[in-house]
Amino acid sequence: MKEKILGLLGLMRRAGAIAVGEEKTGESARTGKARLLLLSADASDNARKRIEGFAAAGKVPWVALPFTKAEFAAAVGLVGGSMAAIEDAGFAGALLKALSQWEPERYGAQAKEIIDGLRSRTQGNKRKRNGLRRTNG
Repeated sequence: MKEKILGLLGLMRRAGAIAVGEEKTGESARTGKARLLLLSADASDNARKRIEGFAAAGKVPWVALPFTKAEFAAAVGLVGGSMAAIEDAGFAGALLKALSQWEPERYGAQAKEIIDGLRSRTQGNKRKRNGLRRTNG
Protein backbone atom coordinates (compact mmCIF):
# COMPACT_ATOMS: atom_id res chain seq x y z
CA MET A 1 0.00 0.00 0.00
CA LYS A 2 2.93 2.32 0.74
CA GLU A 3 4.17 2.02 -2.85
CA LYS A 4 0.66 2.71 -4.17
CA ILE A 5 0.43 5.94 -2.19
CA LEU A 6 3.92 7.07 -3.21
CA GLY A 7 3.06 6.21 -6.82
CA LEU A 8 -0.09 8.32 -6.54
CA LEU A 9 2.02 11.27 -5.39
CA GLY A 10 4.26 10.79 -8.44
CA LEU A 11 1.22 10.66 -10.70
CA MET A 12 -0.02 13.94 -9.22
CA ARG A 13 3.35 15.52 -9.97
CA ARG A 14 3.29 14.34 -13.60
CA ALA A 15 -0.30 15.60 -13.96
CA GLY A 16 0.63 19.01 -12.56
CA ALA A 17 -1.86 18.62 -9.73
CA ILE A 18 0.56 19.15 -6.85
CA ALA A 19 2.65 22.15 -5.79
CA VAL A 20 5.77 21.09 -3.88
CA GLY A 21 7.87 23.22 -1.55
CA GLU A 22 7.14 25.87 1.01
CA GLU A 23 6.72 28.82 -1.37
CA LYS A 24 4.51 26.99 -3.85
CA THR A 25 2.43 25.43 -1.08
CA GLY A 26 1.83 28.80 0.56
CA GLU A 27 0.93 30.42 -2.76
CA SER A 28 -1.46 27.60 -3.64
CA ALA A 29 -3.21 27.88 -0.27
CA ARG A 30 -3.45 31.68 -0.38
CA THR A 31 -4.84 31.77 -3.92
CA GLY A 32 -7.49 29.14 -3.17
CA LYS A 33 -6.12 26.49 -5.55
CA ALA A 34 -5.13 24.02 -2.82
CA ARG A 35 -7.58 21.28 -1.84
CA LEU A 36 -5.30 19.49 0.65
CA LEU A 37 -1.94 20.32 2.21
CA LEU A 38 0.63 17.61 2.98
CA LEU A 39 3.51 17.56 5.46
CA SER A 40 6.23 14.90 5.71
CA ALA A 41 6.59 12.88 8.91
CA ASP A 42 10.03 14.26 9.77
CA ALA A 43 9.28 17.92 9.05
CA SER A 44 10.57 20.45 11.55
CA ASP A 45 8.37 22.19 14.11
CA ASN A 46 8.84 25.39 12.10
CA ALA A 47 7.50 23.67 8.96
CA ARG A 48 4.52 22.38 10.96
CA LYS A 49 3.74 25.91 12.16
CA ARG A 50 4.01 27.25 8.61
CA ILE A 51 1.66 24.64 7.16
CA GLU A 52 -0.83 25.31 9.96
CA GLY A 53 -0.68 28.99 9.01
CA PHE A 54 -1.14 28.20 5.30
CA ALA A 55 -4.09 25.94 6.14
CA ALA A 56 -5.74 28.61 8.27
CA ALA A 57 -5.14 31.38 5.70
CA GLY A 58 -6.53 29.34 2.81
CA LYS A 59 -9.15 27.45 4.85
CA VAL A 60 -7.63 24.19 3.58
CA PRO A 61 -7.23 20.94 5.55
CA TRP A 62 -3.78 19.45 6.02
CA VAL A 63 -2.47 15.97 6.73
CA ALA A 64 0.84 14.73 8.12
CA LEU A 65 2.08 11.97 5.83
CA PRO A 66 3.66 8.76 7.16
CA PHE A 67 6.68 9.30 4.87
CA THR A 68 10.01 11.03 5.42
CA LYS A 69 11.18 14.01 3.38
CA ALA A 70 13.44 11.69 1.36
CA GLU A 71 10.59 9.26 0.53
CA PHE A 72 8.27 12.12 -0.33
CA ALA A 73 10.87 13.88 -2.51
CA ALA A 74 11.68 10.65 -4.35
CA ALA A 75 7.98 10.04 -5.05
CA VAL A 76 7.39 13.49 -6.55
CA GLY A 77 10.73 13.60 -8.32
CA LEU A 78 12.12 16.68 -6.61
CA VAL A 79 14.95 17.25 -4.18
CA GLY A 80 14.03 18.38 -0.68
CA GLY A 81 10.77 19.86 0.42
CA SER A 82 8.68 18.70 3.33
CA MET A 83 5.32 20.10 2.26
CA ALA A 84 3.02 20.19 -0.73
CA ALA A 85 -0.43 21.30 -1.84
CA ILE A 86 -2.71 19.04 -3.86
CA GLU A 87 -4.69 21.24 -6.23
CA ASP A 88 -7.12 18.63 -7.56
CA ALA A 89 -10.04 17.42 -5.42
CA GLY A 90 -10.10 13.99 -7.09
CA PHE A 91 -6.43 13.35 -6.35
CA ALA A 92 -6.84 14.65 -2.79
CA GLY A 93 -9.76 12.28 -2.20
CA ALA A 94 -7.87 9.34 -3.71
CA LEU A 95 -4.84 9.99 -1.51
CA LEU A 96 -6.96 10.28 1.64
CA LYS A 97 -8.85 7.10 0.77
CA ALA A 98 -5.59 5.20 0.27
CA LEU A 99 -4.14 6.56 3.54
CA SER A 100 -7.28 5.57 5.46
CA GLN A 101 -7.16 2.05 4.00
CA TRP A 102 -3.49 1.70 4.91
CA GLU A 103 -3.73 3.13 8.45
CA PRO A 104 -7.44 3.37 9.34
CA GLU A 105 -6.88 4.17 13.01
CA ARG A 106 -4.66 7.13 12.14
CA TYR A 107 -6.39 8.55 9.04
CA GLY A 108 -9.91 7.07 8.91
CA ALA A 109 -11.96 9.72 10.70
CA GLN A 110 -9.90 12.64 9.40
CA ALA A 111 -10.05 11.33 5.82
CA LYS A 112 -13.83 10.92 5.94
CA GLU A 113 -14.29 14.45 7.25
CA ILE A 114 -11.99 15.99 4.62
CA ILE A 115 -13.48 13.96 1.75
CA ASP A 116 -16.97 15.07 2.75
CA GLY A 117 -15.73 18.67 2.78
CA LEU A 118 -14.16 18.25 -0.67
CA ARG A 119 -17.42 16.89 -2.03
CA SER A 120 -19.47 19.77 -0.67
CA ARG A 121 -16.93 22.26 -2.04
CA THR A 122 -17.04 20.76 -5.53
CA GLN A 123 -20.84 20.54 -5.46
CA GLY A 124 -20.99 24.27 -4.81
CA ASN A 125 -18.65 24.89 -7.74
CA LYS A 126 -20.85 22.80 -10.05
CA ARG A 127 -23.91 24.79 -9.06
CA LYS A 128 -22.13 28.04 -9.83
CA ARG A 129 -20.84 26.76 -13.16
CA ASN A 130 -24.25 25.50 -14.27
CA GLY A 131 -26.11 28.55 -13.02
CA LEU A 132 -28.07 26.45 -10.49
CA ARG A 133 -29.16 27.93 -7.20
CA ARG A 134 -30.42 26.49 -4.01
CA THR A 135 -34.05 27.23 -3.29
CA ASN A 136 -36.03 26.91 -0.11
CA GLY A 137 -39.14 25.26 -1.21
